[in-house]
Amino acid sequence: MADEAIFQRRFLEVSKNIDDFIRGKPQAVHLALVCLFAQGHLLIEDVPGVAKTSLAKAIARSVAGTTVKRLQFTPDLLPSDVTGVHVYDQAIGRFEFREGPVFANILLGDEINRASPKTQSALLEVMAERQVTVDGDPRPVPDPFLCIATQNPIEHQGTFSLPEAQLDRFMMRITIGYPTELADEVSIIADGIARRTPEELRSVMELDDLRLMIQAVQDLHVSPELQRYIATITRATRNHPDVKLGVSPRGSIALANAAQAYAISTGRSFVTADDVKAVAVPVLGHRLLLTPEAKIQKQTSEAIIEDILASAPVPRASGR
Repeated sequence: MADEAIFQRRFLEVSKNIDDFIRGKPQAVHLALVCLFAQGHLLIEDVPGVAKTSLAKAIARSVAGTTVKRLQFTPDLLPSDVTGVHVYDQAIGRFEFREGPVFANILLGDEINRASPKTQSALLEVMAERQVTVDGDPRPVPDPFLCIATQNPIEHQGTFSLPEAQLDRFMMRITIGYPTELADEVSIIADGIARRTPEELRSVMELDDLRLMIQAVQDLHVSPELQRYIATITRATRNHPDVKLGVSPRGSIALANAAQAYAISTGRSFVTADDVKAVAVPVLGHRLLLTPEAKIQKQTSEAIIEDILASAPVPRASGR
């Protein structure tokens, strides 16, 4: 069996496992797993009560052997509560480093926008470089390191907006939304009555399998024409009249990596323009800063990206 077919089978196993708990949201689950296997950080932004944290837990539960830590962001959280701190050990007569929650394979950051900007900035280094520097000493975090964070977009009391520098470090921002079908909401109610939780999900892959799938994504072919297509899209955001701050080169790389993961999740050994289009909005939407005039006109980042995709010349599909 080809590597792409094996990847697709494994991907579907994980997706089905999560779909058994996150009812009626296959697209959100698919995008979240694409982000996972592209080794990107995921921001889940939506209203309260739509299973943001449950989705993050279900992803973590599906992979056996991973170190998973949860961090509840609150206004009084300190940077050392995130990264770790040196503590004096009287028994041995010296300071010992106590690792913070970031020393994990999967970090679940709940309500990330409730922490102060000072504490939020403690994640900047580890999200970009996968290491933490404490007292001048760089300490690598486990490989792979993935941050899955949630935030509530409609509540402003006691919250702090994420700075652009941190938003740019999230590969994707996705939403879940309310159940679209009556049957799905009935199933959700039944699960709630049965007190079913994400922790009850079985693990369907090992940590080594996750590493192999991440490597398979990295090895997937992206033709020079597709690379040029991606650059054309992201450069267009910087010249758009409604955009004050466009997509950075980091965003261009994230779009290429996410397209690789999306392509192999469908069983293909190369990336097409359709793969780029499928992930463009969740990868680029949170990276745009609109002008005040565009905000007054109720313009959205998602609409701008769709317009750019519609006007960008599409290259031919190209394999190896």
